[in-house]
Amino acid sequence: MAENGLLELNGSVEHVVYHNDKNQYTVLEMAAGDERVTVVGAFPFVSEGEELQVYGVWDTHPSFGQQFKAQAFQRARPATAAAMLKYLASGAVKGVGPATARRIVDTFGEKALEVIEQDPGRLAQVKGITKEKAQAISEELKRVYGIRELMAYLGAYGVRPEEAVLVWKQFGEGSLSCIQEDPYQLCGEGMGISFAIADGIAESMEMPRDDLGRVQAGVLYVLRHNLDNGHTCLPWDKLCEVAAQMLGVELGSAQDAVYTLCQGFQTRCENFDGRDFIFLERQHLSEGYICARMQAMLRMPPEVLSGAQAQIGAIEQHKGIRYAEKQKEAIRAAMEQGILILTGGPGTGKTTTLNAIIHILKLCGEKVLLAAPTGRAAKRMSELTGEEAKTIHRMLQVDWDEFDNPVFTRNERNPLDCDCLVVDELSMVDAYVFESLLRALPLSCRLVLVGDSDQLPSVGAGDVLGDLIASGLFPTVQLKEIFRQSMESLIVTSAHRIVEGKLPELRRRDSDFFFMPQEDPAEAARLIVSLCAQRLPKSYGYSSVSDIQVLCPGRKGDLGTVELNKLLREAINPPRKGKAEARINGQLFRLGDKVMQVRNDYNLPWTREDGTAGEGVFNGDMGVITEIDKPGAAIRVQIDDKEVLYDFDHAASELEPAYAVTVHKSQGNEFTAVVIPVLDPPRQLCYRNLLYTGVTRAKQLLILVGRRSTIAAMIENDRKTRRYTGLARFLARDEGAVGDPAGG
Repeated sequence: MAENGLLELNGSVEHVVYHNDKNQYTVLEMAAGDERVTVVGAFPFVSEGEELQVYGVWDTHPSFGQQFKAQAFQRARPATAAAMLKYLASGAVKGVGPATARRIVDTFGEKALEVIEQDPGRLAQVKGITKEKAQAISEELKRVYGIRELMAYLGAYGVRPEEAVLVWKQFGEGSLSCIQEDPYQLCGEGMGISFAIADGIAESMEMPRDDLGRVQAGVLYVLRHNLDNGHTCLPWDKLCEVAAQMLGVELGSAQDAVYTLCQGFQTRCENFDGRDFIFLERQHLSEGYICARMQAMLRMPPEVLSGAQAQIGAIEQHKGIRYAEKQKEAIRAAMEQGILILTGGPGTGKTTTLNAIIHILKLCGEKVLLAAPTGRAAKRMSELTGEEAKTIHRMLQVDWDEFDNPVFTRNERNPLDCDCLVVDELSMVDAYVFESLLRALPLSCRLVLVGDSDQLPSVGAGDVLGDLIASGLFPTVQLKEIFRQSMESLIVTSAHRIVEGKLPELRRRDSDFFFMPQEDPAEAARLIVSLCAQRLPKSYGYSSVSDIQVLCPGRKGDLGTVELNKLLREAINPPRKGKAEARINGQLFRLGDKVMQVRNDYNLPWTREDGTAGEGVFNGDMGVITEIDKPGAAIRVQIDDKEVLYDFDHAASELEPAYAVTVHKSQGNEFTAVVIPVLDPPRQLCYRNLLYTGVTRAKQLLILVGRRSTIAAMIENDRKTRRYTGLARFLARDEGAVGDPAGG
């Protein structure tokens, strides 16, 4: 019996039945004494002929019988000539096939691997191996063993095999010495390994807590962590306080670390109104470029398209409509000034105005491209305009650099082919993506930016729409008038009342907006489940999965997404005999589950029914599990018209149940029916534009469940989501304006 109650199994690998390169899940047959045993688990770079010491438990698979489920293992190099032959003949070392393996082992016997690794020149004695090929074989064997050694070392600290491969790509044969010299390189830009893991390695090396390298790494971690909170920069004083507290060091140590990082250009310092703000280099570049390019577009606008009034009149006569003055102002700005920011809430005619702009520009011979941040937003844009719209990532054509980091192939050297670019849902677009869009714009291209400034800002870092408007430099038209046909929707009128700081009509029972009072969280949860699983499907014919969406202010609590997803899954998609499910790292996935992608993954492959294929699934994409393949350790998900295959590890880290999602994650989506709990949201999530964003996600039906007083409190709290950004201040700097970059 091994440690921790695990059994120990020793033997040699006879046959690798299945291996998944992404998550290293492997099914192999192992000779253990006189028995041939099936072993399953994560075995990176395993090859036939290797000697393994495996720790795990016996299990009986319903289809494949008895298996040994490995939880840990150690390996030894093949020791006998027979084992070495099997190992080399398996293809474990690139450039060595079965025939070459036989000749090498016949020549060197049990010293074959030692010769390859330490004295490759002798390999040239073997028929068919030149000196150049001998050197290549030796380097390949060192690489294989080097990666294995690295995986074993990092695996002890919780680093996954695929993360270890990225480390090897970055540092090569010197990976281990690089890590031991400075473990905090692991949590650097693009590495993706947590600060906690790097700190654990440093602690095992007895590195002092106030070591300058450790404190610098902690400061950079705080800055990167706050990108997830939307901040492109942090005030010097706040950054130092937070870093010192997290690292358990004196404030002076954190201040010294920030100073040296700025001196070494790893961070940038900008002074706004006498207060220093610290940026990571990437974010400083993004917001600085946006500022410079947008100001250049003001100085060098495209050619003025004359005859706006006549074109507007012709459309009005042809379609029998009358544009409001603000709509006409927007159309003229797009034609005459080259930049337009068009904002407005639901029912104010944004789409009608945008359609007129597109129509007139095309009549003038301009090529117009349409883009939106998410697949659903692009699809809706296409439906409303009758023109093809693409996601921003698809339009900019994602590729990968040597370290598998995503880069856009559309840029200054390969610009988009258009005379005008229209971007919808700009409130969702973060600073890095907007910078990338501007880099791909041809010179003198028109830019029409459409969004709702009262919605939540982007999930990614920055507040592009808010900062552009706040600068006051760009032609901006805000549509406020609600058109008559939209006045019939209580969803629309309620959304506008919320923006104005007024309580919606909560007593109506004859429209598309309902309030259902509840005081007890458990009762409110039961009511929400009943609405989604039985009442709304029965009364309206809605699908519980594709039509109805629960939107929560936050993740925690009885009415947060975590608890509600458990209840909703059991009511909408209960277990039954024969329905596949898998529990991965404590998370349950069931066939038919509604799920959401929770981070951008540019490498995930997808296919469509028509045979087209591509890569990239993005934060906020929603779909349904259509297959769970346990032997293959894979989950298949249908996301809109794309079929995406996840291995188990990626599913556990990138997918979450989506019967209930946060309002933040719902941005860019619209749902036929929306149910929002408004009982006791966390204080920091009790504010107006969060409620407004949730309400405006509903197309046909909206139900609020909770307290009237909570709704009133959210509406009364008009604080915008506080973000520290630099764009507005960069834009205003030349104008002599002053102010806090977080809007405070």
